[in-house]
Amino acid sequence: MTRRLSLWRQLCLLAAAALAAGCNLDVELGAPSASSSTRAPAAGERRGDTLRIATFNIQVFGQSKLDKPEVMEILADTVRRFDVVAIQEIRSAEQDVLPRFVAMINGDGSRYDFVIGPRLGRTSSKEQYAFVFDTARVAVDPQSMYTMADPQDLLHREPLAARFSVVGPPPGEAFTFTLLNIHTDPDETDQELDALDDAFRIAQSQGEDDVILLGDLNVDEQHLGELGQLPAIDWVVTGQPTNTRGNKSYDNIVFDSRYTVEYTGAAGVFDLQSEYGLSLDQALDVSDHLPVWAEFSVYENRAGRPLAALPKEAPQ
Repeated sequence: MTRRLSLWRQLCLLAAAALAAGCNLDVELGAPSASSSTRAPAAGERRGDTLRIATFNIQVFGQSKLDKPEVMEILADTVRRFDVVAIQEIRSAEQDVLPRFVAMINGDGSRYDFVIGPRLGRTSSKEQYAFVFDTARVAVDPQSMYTMADPQDLLHREPLAARFSVVGPPPGEAFTFTLLNIHTDPDETDQELDALDDAFRIAQSQGEDDVILLGDLNVDEQHLGELGQLPAIDWVVTGQPTNTRGNKSYDNIVFDSRYTVEYTGAAGVFDLQSEYGLSLDQALDVSDHLPVWAEFSVYENRAGRPLAALPKEAPQ
């Protein structure tokens, strides 16, 4: 218990100091995307009173995947179905992967942008986190973005934090929230899940009660360790595979149900193989993970509809 409290205090002090100084720690803001007055819907329009947030481990996302037009077309179309997508496993050392990807997404007149964190990892195989988001629907607070401190090196890749707000509702009524993007090490999940509860509480201590941790946790909802023991913690995937082969549940979206009442209860796993009519091998070319998504009200502190009225539909 002494070590856990010590870690909590150290991380709080480091995060608070960084935010007080107005630092944007190890994060780059993408160049403004080209805007257009016309926007073609991606397989149907999203509802204006809700926001769809997703997480997607785009397996070994780098130059070789960019060179596969059929794969990139699916990835771009998938992202357009959501308002914010947390991406894990960006592997390329070159920094043109996300700009090129977002340019493809915006090829239909969409207005997406991105923020990306530093290359992380203890070995030569490093990864980056990113958030790709529709600027017509949400805005990111540049002063809020940082890579969380990990003074005891408990996490292979520390979470990337960023605060967003919905565009459109009157000031004071728009849903604001902090996203924590994470990809745990599959060989160290016990240690990392027992550290992520501290990361979650630190983010809550920075003044935003709506904290949503999302990513590739490499465990199912029954093995969330101390993160899963936080009061009123909730998750959107239960008993459902999130990998392309359909035999493992690794990816999830986690939040505190006492505060994030904006969650409507609509959530799901987006089946790439079924949606795009792919063979298993074709789907694996896209990724060995599937996107996981959840829906939230665009209005702050406004509860969603009754859960019984919400089908677990595929995003349109």
